[in-house]
Amino acid sequence: MKLDTRAMRYLNRDDWRVLTAVEQGSRNHEVVPTSLIAQISGLRGGSAVHKCISTLAKNGLIAKVKNAKYDGYRLTYGGLDYLALNTYRKRKEVYSVGNQIGVGKESDIFVVADEKGVQRVLKVHRLGRISFRTVKANRDYLRNRSSGSWMYMSRLAALKEFAFMRALRDNGFPVPEPLGQSRHTIVMSLIDAFPLRQISSVPRPAALYAELIAMIVKLAGVGLIHGDFNEFNILIEEKRGSSTTLEGSLHGGAEVIELVPILIDFPQMVSIDHANAEMYFQRDVNCVKRFFQRRFNFVSDEPGPFLSTTIKGISSNGNHRLDVAVEASGFSKKWAKELELYLGETEAVDADTESGDAHDSCDQGSDSARGGADGENRRGSSVDLESR
Repeated sequence: MKLDTRAMRYLNRDDWRVLTAVEQGSRNHEVVPTSLIAQISGLRGGSAVHKCISTLAKNGLIAKVKNAKYDGYRLTYGGLDYLALNTYRKRKEVYSVGNQIGVGKESDIFVVADEKGVQRVLKVHRLGRISFRTVKANRDYLRNRSSGSWMYMSRLAALKEFAFMRALRDNGFPVPEPLGQSRHTIVMSLIDAFPLRQISSVPRPAALYAELIAMIVKLAGVGLIHGDFNEFNILIEEKRGSSTTLEGSLHGGAEVIELVPILIDFPQMVSIDHANAEMYFQRDVNCVKRFFQRRFNFVSDEPGPFLSTTIKGISSNGNHRLDVAVEASGFSKKWAKELELYLGETEAVDADTESGDAHDSCDQGSDSARGGADGENRRGSSVDLESR
């Protein structure tokens, strides 16, 4: 979905009040009555409200529903985008929006910048996109979902991803730095790296394989399973330095390039206490094994790892358990269950509409972004969000 921010600078204070009123009304109404919009916005005079509604509808931020039983409007994903960006603008976390650098099944990735021009990444969750595309093949429980519930699920996905990314970052895991979260979006640091799926060869596949397997084991050691650990969600960052090893001295102290894996995309992450934890853990391991065999012709001689042996001795009382810590930070079990049910539904849709078993596939397009696009493409023609 295109993120066109050109109209943001021309929206006035009343426009934002009306747009916020539609968002608030959407909590209890799929179509928010015009009278309720006026009441929540607090604007005096019906003409002022209708003028704002006209401006917002013209820019695709709200939409009138055909054949509705009463006069009203619904919030669009475009309107939700603007509300999130306006929050970042007020916090001074995002000043301008640049090019789109990635697209997943249910998210869009953009380069943004703060007031000092420091580039960041904006991830916009758009849950429901798969189901809308395949609505004829979807089950009734997907077909009957409202756009409001998709937006709610997108918010949950963003909340969960931000919470886990922050917990992982604080505990030394190689993940982007989470910088902000608003509604269905996340702002994170921009890493100059490429998805593993774009890399055709590496000098030492065994070392990279061992590092990735060790990361899966380390995650389980703190109570977590990624659930989608594959070449789409692993970025490879190149770090250059001079070698001080014997191998480096034999080559005249040649420059050494270290490949550093960075893990992204966390909405599907689960606890080791999950009922299907063993299946998710093994799927992550198998994804890495199959990719290295297919891409680098590398097969490890060592069996496993296996979840049962990996988590032996891990305390169940919460000590160093990030799954427990994230729940304690505010992302409740209720939210986690709702999001899990949705993700399970979309996996069922994939299985029905695509060839192969999507539940066990490592080749499904994910929500990762190419973080290593060249600088000019990443900057692009950015659009400032400030009003003129």
